[in-house]
Order: sequence, then structure tokens, then C-alpha cells
Amino acid sequence: MDAVFRALADPTRRSLLDELFREDGQTLNALTERFGSMTRFGVMKHLKQLEEAGLVVTRRRGREKLHFLNPVPIRLVHDRWVSKYAEPWATALSGLKSRLESPMEKVFEIYIRTTPERLWEAITDSEIRSKYHFGVRVSSDWTPGSRFEMGHPGAEGLLGEGENLEVDPPRRLVQSMVALWSDDVKSEGTSRVTWEIEPVGDSCRLTVTHDQLRDGANDELYGGWPMILSGLKTWLETGEQLTTPGSLMYG
Repeated sequence: MDAVFRALADPTRRSLLDELFREDGQTLNALTERFGSMTRFGVMKHLKQLEEAGLVVTRRRGREKLHFLNPVPIRLVHDRWVSKYAEPWATALSGLKSRLESPMEKVFEIYIRTTPERLWEAITDSEIRSKYHFGVRVSSDWTPGSRFEMGHPGAEGLLGEGENLEVDPPRRLVQSMVALWSDDVKSEGTSRVTWEIEPVGDSCRLTVTHDQLRDGANDELYGGWPMILSGLKTWLETGEQLTTPGSLMYG
């Protein structure tokens, strides 16, 4: 958490996050143009600190390096301190970003002290999944090309469904997904979710990429990821469950 607070303490770095909030997936050149009074090297230094704090995630697209806002660390700050005092108004913080360039893509990254095998189990085991994914259970045989379904005992019908496009335990899972929990999200059609697990020392870096979304897609599709990943980290590291607005949805 110290790295996050140090990164957020600087007004320029906060402005960079605001810029990525406005338009995600920008190159270094594009961000430098937005800050005319700062050199390319200066912008690069600030971005490096934001990356080290986990607030920015980068992805290569051909020759370009794109920078994405990662709201998960801010959500962890919220869960640890803010929610205890002001949850009714602070839940809006989880909707940290609402629009991206077409095609829409959201990238989330988090470090969890666990093994790749245990993390893979937490993603694919229905009972464990329900402990951090708003009580939702995911059923599948987890083979390439197989179907998966998302449901909840308190909900009428399925909450989501899709296909397991790539299954490579315990490293990578790629799924197509159709959200079904409301009429608004049903109309959004099929999107894609990619889970990538990378061991780092005694921990794992989990990167979740939600893409193939239409420009301006309903933020219900991706707005819950910070809470889900915060809950996953908390459960794996402490055995405890987070109580979030989403977790009470079907209570």
C-alpha cells in the first residue's frame, strides 16, 4: 500500500491517472502531448512509478506500448479503510473508468501471495469462486471448447454463460462470455475474459483482461472486477470474505 500512496501523492501522477481515466490505452507519445510542459523523459519517469505501484498496466500492440489504468490497488485501499466508514457513498469509487477507445479493453492486475495451482483452483472451483465472486458459482469441465455457466441460488436463471477458448492450467484461461444478469447487459452480446497467472517469488501476478467490448459498453460488464479481485486476494491470503455491495445483490 505504501507504493500506492507515494504514487498518488504527486499531482502530476494523479493527472496522468485522470488522463487514462478519460481515455485508456494511450502510448507514451500521446500522454506526453497531453502534458506539453513536461518532457517525454519526465512523463516516462512518472509512468514508471505508477507501474511499480500497480496503478498502471502496460500492453504491447505491435510496435506500440499502451498504458492502461488499473483500479484494483485503489479498490484495495477502499476495502481496507474507506468502506468501514462510508460504504454507502464510496461504492462509486469502484466505477473508476467508464469508457475506452473502440474496441473496448479493460486490464486489471493484482499480486496475490499464493501458488499458481491454488490460484487456478480458486478461479475454476465453483465453491471457492462463490466466496469472492458475489456468491456466483461457475460450472464447467474446464476443457478447451467446453461450455461454462454462471449462476446463483438466489437468482432466477443463469447470470452468464460462454465458452472456454483456451485452457492451460495453471497459467492461462481465455473465455468468451455473454452476461445475462440484466436486460441491459444481455444486449451487449459476447465479450472475452482472459486470466493470466505468472509466478513472482512467493506470489503470483494475476492479470485479467476483459476485451472485445463495444465502445461505450455498459459498465456493469466490467465494473465489478476490482471488487472480485480484491475479494480473491483477501480470501486466498487470509481465508476471510469481503462484504461488498455486489456480494449482497442476491442475498
